[in-house]
Amino acid sequence: MISVDFIQKSEPTVSKPLLIAAMQDMGDVGSIVIDFINSNLNTSIFREVQPSYPAYVIDHGGYIDVPEDKWDYRSAKDIIVFGGGSGQPSSTEELNVLCHDVINVAKKYSTRFIYTFGGFHTQKPIDGEPKTFITTTSKDLTDQVRKLGILTTPEASIITGFNGLILGFAKMNGIQGIGLYAELNEPKIPQYRSAKSILKTLEKLTYRKFGDTSDLDSMAKDVESRSRGKRFDPDQSYSA
Repeated sequence: MISVDFIQKSEPTVSKPLLIAAMQDMGDVGSIVIDFINSNLNTSIFREVQPSYPAYVIDHGGYIDVPEDKWDYRSAKDIIVFGGGSGQPSSTEELNVLCHDVINVAKKYSTRFIYTFGGFHTQKPIDGEPKTFITTTSKDLTDQVRKLGILTTPEASIITGFNGLILGFAKMNGIQGIGLYAELNEPKIPQYRSAKSILKTLEKLTYRKFGDTSDLDSMAKDVESRSRGKRFDPDQSYSA
């Protein structure tokens, strides 16, 4: 049985907004970007999504807690932001229901463009700042984006999870969409530099600023200093 509750709290004041939607993925990239945008644009919640049953429990070392997962739709001037937080739906059926809801919200408020993002896992050591690659819902749109000097995904692949599937739902419903996926080597630790790379590319695509990213640099340095010398078992998959 599919159990997802949708709670409409208010009606946002938006006119043909951009819709930005992403959930937690490898390196927490999707949720880092969403949480950054919400904080810097001072967005307001207008709709909530609550799974009726948890997909996991948290072991604190001798006792467990049940997480209270929920995902928010938030809005600011001419923008709707969905996702962030922790986790993704626990089943393919719930994931499809959630993607349908995002598309329904996009149609309700006359959204014409959806952006999503996540991590692009690579075994190749990253030289300098991570690169962000894009893929789109049409070849024509990809050609337009390339003219901006933005890199496209380098090879064919399968993108799993919300941060890829939502592009498919957008395409099936006649809505243009772009996915932004930033390089990362270690998918099991937060990747703040990858999130920053996505934000800078998103600003270039949307012609709008999302805030000062210097805090992301500081958080990246903190994570890197704490993880130095530790070894991780990187996930072999690429995606969202």
